[in-house]
Amino acid sequence: MLQTILLVAIILVSLAMTALVLLQRSEGGALGMGGGPSGFMTARGAGNLLTKSTWILASLFFILAISLTVAGNMSRGSSSVIDADAVGALVQPTAPATEGAEPGVVPPPTTAPEAAPAPTLDDLDSLAGSEPAQ
Repeated sequence: MLQTILLVAIILVSLAMTALVLLQRSEGGALGMGGGPSGFMTARGAGNLLTKSTWILASLFFILAISLTVAGNMSRGSSSVIDADAVGALVQPTAPATEGAEPGVVPPPTTAPEAAPAPTLDDLDSLAGSEPAQ
């Protein structure tokens, strides 16, 4: 529940911060785009207000991001991704040692079970002749 609230808050703050950044006047001449006085908020006070608001929203964004991380780790608890049970289930049992075998000597491989035969055209004919199930 807390994570959902924090996630919604961080999305709203990021949208507001994006809007504030786009409203601000360009300071430099990057790529030939200058910030002329043609904008609707050209007063010096509006620039200061937008700059301060952007700093406040950026700080709030970082605080919410850290809070979301802490809340996510608290809900996880002290359990580890790699538990002893999970590791035990992944470990393959070793083959039993044959009697009389020397330690360190690898036993010869056993033959793999024989694969099922591949389907033939006769199998398809027998399926085509059967009535469809309804």
